[in-house]
Amino acid sequence: MADKILDTKGLNCPIPIIKAKRALGEIPVGGLLEILATDPGSVKDFQSFCRQTGNELVSSTQDGAVFNFVIKRIK
Repeated sequence: MADKILDTKGLNCPIPIIKAKRALGEIPVGGLLEILATDPGSVKDFQSFCRQTGNELVSSTQDGAVFNFVIKRIK
């Protein structure tokens, strides 16, 4: 279960990434952030974001038009 859920549906890049960065700062190291997004570009965006920040992309799934990402805060 995620420590925090962030709904960014309807928002386009770079807003979901900016909001995710802020939200990660609000959860403890080792905590999970779940993000809901509808921007198709968010798949590559969150992969890159995790690679650049050193956080772990635990899962990346799609249910219809909604993308679901779970990120584990490492730093």
